[in-house]
Amino acid sequence: MAEPMPVGDDHRFMAAAIRLSRRHLGLTGTNPSVGTLIVADGVIVGRGVTAIGGRPHAETQALTEAGERARGATAYVTLEPCAHHGRTPPCAEALVAAGVARVVGAAADPDPRVAGQGYAILRRAGIEVVEGVLVEQAADQLRGYLTRSLKRRPEVTLKLAVSPDGLLGRRTQGRVAITGEETRRQVHLMRAEADAILVGIGTALADDPELTCRLPGLESRSPIRIVLDRAGRLPATSKLVVTARSVPTWVAALPDRLQPALRAEMEARGVSFLAVENHENRIALPELMEDLGARGIGTLLVEGGAETAQQFLAEDLVDRLVLFTGAKAIGDDGVPSPISRDTIPADFQLLRESRFGRDACHEWVRTS
Repeated sequence: MAEPMPVGDDHRFMAAAIRLSRRHLGLTGTNPSVGTLIVADGVIVGRGVTAIGGRPHAETQALTEAGERARGATAYVTLEPCAHHGRTPPCAEALVAAGVARVVGAAADPDPRVAGQGYAILRRAGIEVVEGVLVEQAADQLRGYLTRSLKRRPEVTLKLAVSPDGLLGRRTQGRVAITGEETRRQVHLMRAEADAILVGIGTALADDPELTCRLPGLESRSPIRIVLDRAGRLPATSKLVVTARSVPTWVAALPDRLQPALRAEMEARGVSFLAVENHENRIALPELMEDLGARGIGTLLVEGGAETAQQFLAEDLVDRLVLFTGAKAIGDDGVPSPISRDTIPADFQLLRESRFGRDACHEWVRTS
C-alpha cells in the first residue's frame, strides 16, 4: 500500500492538476474541463483530463491509467468528484472502488446533484478528504462552468485593445493595428480556450473578420462565432458565413427582420440563427446570455466593437476584463474605449499583469 502524501506536497500536485485541466478548455461541451492526478509514494501514476465532448471524466481516465497503483494513493481533483448516477457510476464511487486512501480537492461543485455529496461519499467510505487546496486558482480555470451553474449564463470576458490615448481605432477606417504580433498570438490562444466568441454587426461589416484561432496546431480549436445582428445585415459573402461549414457561425437576429431569401442562403451555407428579443432598439442581452447558457456555452469572449462592449458593461454582464494596451497613440478621429485602467468598476480586482512584446496586458475579474 502506498504511503500517504505529506500535506506540504498538496499544493505542488494540485497546481499540476490545474495546469493539466487547461488542456481541454473549450472542448468539453456542457461538462467542465477537470484535471485529476493519482499520486503514489510521491510519483504521479495516473493522469486524466475531461475528454473532448465531456466524457469520460478526468477521474475515470486517471484511475484507468493508474490501475492497481491507485490503491492507497492520493487523488488530486480540481473539482469535487461527481455524485450522481447516469449509465456509469459517479466518479466519487469510482475513487472508492479503486481504493484510494486520500482525495485532495480544489473547487466545490455548485451543481445540486453534487454540492458536497461527492465528498460525503468519499468520507463515508473512510477516505481522507482535504478540500479547498488552491481553490482560487482552480475556480478561475473553472469560472465558465461555475458561472453557468450559478447564473445560468456564460462567463463573459470582454477583451479590448486600447491605444495609450484610450482609443480603439479610427472612425474613418476599419481595423487599426493597435497591438503587436505577440499580443495577437495571445488573443488567438484566448480564442482556443473559449466556447464562443462574439462581435457586433458593426465590427463584422467593417472588418470582415474570421474570428478563428490561427495558431499552428490549434486551428481546430476555433470557437463558435456569434454576431449580434438585430436587423439581419450580415452579407452572405462575409468570411463568417462562407466558412460556417468548417467553423460554426451563429447570428443573433430579430426573426421578423430577416429576409427569407437571405436567411435560406445563409442556412444553406451552415449558419445557425438565434432568435432574440428587442429592447430599446437593441438585442436584449440578458435573455440572449440565458439562451447561450442553455445551449452549453460556458465561456464567451466578447471581442468586437465599442458599442457592443458598452452594452455588455451597461447590462452588468461582464465577468472578466482583459485590456491590451499598445505602444502607439491613435490621435485625432479616434473611437474612445468604453473603459480604461482608470475606470474599472469597483467590484473588479486586478488578477494579473503581463507584457507581450511592447504591449501591456491587464486582467481583472469580478469579485461579487
